[in-house]
Amino acid sequence: MRGQLIVSVSGIRDTTGEQARAFAAEMDRRAVPLSLLVAPRLKGRYRLVEDAPTRKWLRARREHGDAIVLHGYDQAATKRRRAEFAALPRHEARLRLMAADRVMEQVGLRTRLFAAPRWNASEGAMAALPEVGFRLALSLTALHDLEREVTQRAWVHGIGEGFRAESWWCHALVMSAARTARRGGLLRLAISAAQLDRPGPRQAMLDAVDLALFHSAVPGVYRCEPVPIARAA
Repeated sequence: MRGQLIVSVSGIRDTTGEQARAFAAEMDRRAVPLSLLVAPRLKGRYRLVEDAPTRKWLRARREHGDAIVLHGYDQAATKRRRAEFAALPRHEARLRLMAADRVMEQVGLRTRLFAAPRWNASEGAMAALPEVGFRLALSLTALHDLEREVTQRAWVHGIGEGFRAESWWCHALVMSAARTARRGGLLRLAISAAQLDRPGPRQAMLDAVDLALFHSAVPGVYRCEPVPIARAA
């Protein structure tokens, strides 16, 4: 059985746009679409509404076949050493989701897909997602179809943004990715755009993609069905 491959990039903003564009070009050459994890606000007073070049590029990528995934509101820790949605009760999560959804609609990038920062969402956040209209939630270990109440198990193999980025980790990621693809599983690769500026992590991600394709994995994106096959959300 042929496996499936999903590649995602997070942390896309004004200071990482060049790296994200270069990586997207590499994926285009391999006919691999991307799932782009986007937050309306980021550290350093970054605001997506004030970043026209990034908005334009993201919209063009979605038209090209990529998927847009909401990746939190501002990614600020709501509790010490916890990611934004990792410990939120239902009501607070709903307020943040509504605020983020409004911004994404305003900039023409609204999506029904959600991945919490560091892939960690509390029970309250998971309960709030369908109330705000989200249909697919992505966690560290699974894809959760919120409409059909179907869960597909698959781990994220990541570099940066909660994952390590040392050379030994990159090597282990490539080997693990190859095993998953060889066995015909769903391979979820993720990298922070900030890490794409480093030769080691960038090459490790390219190697993992190439090995997955060598083992006949079918490239795709996250979308609102239980089984993620190539199509943008």
